Amino acid sequence: MSTLRRLVQPLRRPLGLELSLWRAVTVYRVITVALAIVNNTTELGNRSQPASLPWIVGVLAVMVVWTAVTALLTWTDQRNGGRPSWWVLGLDLAIAGVAYLASIPAVGFAQLQLGAGTVPGLWVASAILSWALAGGIRAGVAAATVINALAIALHGWHPGSVADNVVLAYLAGIVVGFTGGLVRRAELALAEAVRLQAATAERERLARHIHDGVLQVLAMVSRRGGELGGEAARLGALAAEQEAALRALIVSGSVSGSVSGSMAGGAAGPAGEAGDRDLREALAEVASARTVTLSTPAGAVPLPVHDATEIADAVRAALDNVRVHVGADAPAWVLVEDTGDEVVVTVRDDGPGIPDGRLAQAAADGRLGVAQSIRGRIGDLGGTVAVVSAPGEGTEVELHVPKRDVTRRGGR
Repeated sequence: MSTLRRLVQPLRRPLGLELSLWRAVTVYRVITVALAIVNNTTELGNRSQPASLPWIVGVLAVMVVWTAVTALLTWTDQRNGGRPSWWVLGLDLAIAGVAYLASIPAVGFAQLQLGAGTVPGLWVASAILSWALAGGIRAGVAAATVINALAIALHGWHPGSVADNVVLAYLAGIVVGFTGGLVRRAELALAEAVRLQAATAERERLARHIHDGVLQVLAMVSRRGGELGGEAARLGALAAEQEAALRALIVSGSVSGSVSGSMAGGAAGPAGEAGDRDLREALAEVASARTVTLSTPAGAVPLPVHDATEIADAVRAALDNVRVHVGADAPAWVLVEDTGDEVVVTVRDDGPGIPDGRLAQAAADGRLGVAQSIRGRIGDLGGTVAVVSAPGEGTEVELHVPKRDVTRRGGR
């Protein structure tokens, strides 16, 4: 599976931020319906109307059933982060309003005017929270207005408790509405950041493969064509033009992650390879030239196959740089150290060295031998690269890869 598909696939599921808020509203419903049952059971003996019991039981039964329905919807339907449809929200507000009005026959209008509590109590605020979370501040204020109008109609206007409840209802709608909008924006920003990270990672992976293959061949054809002259020189000039164009394309980022993901298709990438590989064997394949001296520990250096291959490819890129910039017959040394916590691979040559600023300029020109083929590969493994060079004193490239990070990324 390509890097892009592997990283973007989790975005098809909710990230969980908004879903957590909806579940918090569900918990609030459960707590307040239990509280309503306890309060009405306690106050049942104080009810003045003998016919109040069926009303109280009926209202509490509807509250329990609706709480169970909304909890089931929240926990099972997570396509929109747990957010219910607007017809469910409309029914929610209607049920809260009916439960409020049913307090008239259950408690008595006169008692309500004197300050008696309603049957649903704090449970009706769950409708305000749901509207605010789904539609933002305006929806929260609208739902709070409906509930507050019913509260004033049942209790009348009192500067004390009624006024306080009205203010709290509006405050809940405003605060939860603002929080819901903030969470949705945060989820979108996080999803976009992950998408961009995935696209960037895939583009860098493709750029490394292009550099190690196509660009190297074009560069070789360009050099050899210039040396041979004639028709070969013309082909070399064309290769040089295509090399420059391809490098510019890579630098500009026109090779998008989505395109490269489709190019990669459904084939399993090297990260999917299981098992271990001795790093010494992987390096022996890339450092087999007679001009390269390879020094390794006496014992095996087992790493996941993907990671050993990536380290070997990074060393190959470093040796290619020696061949290109120092000479085809220039000697090079590869040293492998296993410290237990990390693997350190050093590639050294006795060439003219790298002038200050040359690596940055090379990356800007699309020459990604160090930037992508070496730093990019080792960075993906959680490691670091140090390039030590001075004019006339050769170049030393050190690859540091933490073994535990490598093992974890390799999937063991």
